[in-house]
Amino acid sequence: IENVVKLVKGIKVLNIPIFYTEQYPKGLGSTVAEIKSELNNESIHKLTFSCCGAGDLFPQLKKLKIKNVIVCGVESHVCVQQTVLDLLANKFKVYLPINAISSRKKIDYKTSIQRMEKHGAEITTIESVLFELLEICGTNDFKAISSIIK
Repeated sequence: IENVVKLVKGIKVLNIPIFYTEQYPKGLGSTVAEIKSELNNESIHKLTFSCCGAGDLFPQLKKLKIKNVIVCGVESHVCVQQTVLDLLANKFKVYLPINAISSRKKIDYKTSIQRMEKHGAEITTIESVLFELLEICGTNDFKAISSIIK
């Protein structure tokens, strides 16, 4: 949870659009408060495991001409994996910060990361992806992100 919060805060510093989905919140519950409090927009509710089947998320990505997507969340072997595979099949570049992804069982986590990497996902960490997006130091954004990830 802590790493997802750091990632969201860093993405907000960089003014990059954030979309988030919730898998059947009526039955499974909502996004945890620590994460939800950092998000400025409404969640997109879904019944499909892949986020690409969630409401108008996929059309929004296309409309905004988004080509690179950072995916985080749970469960790595179900919703995260199906989302990543769908995005890759639709020619998106997918970044997977593995310290912002989880599963209940280590074997599910490990095999899903291997599978997503095999299909073309960029395996990374929250710190690595934030600094890659930042590109240079010495800016206010650099200072803000540095303080977030410490």
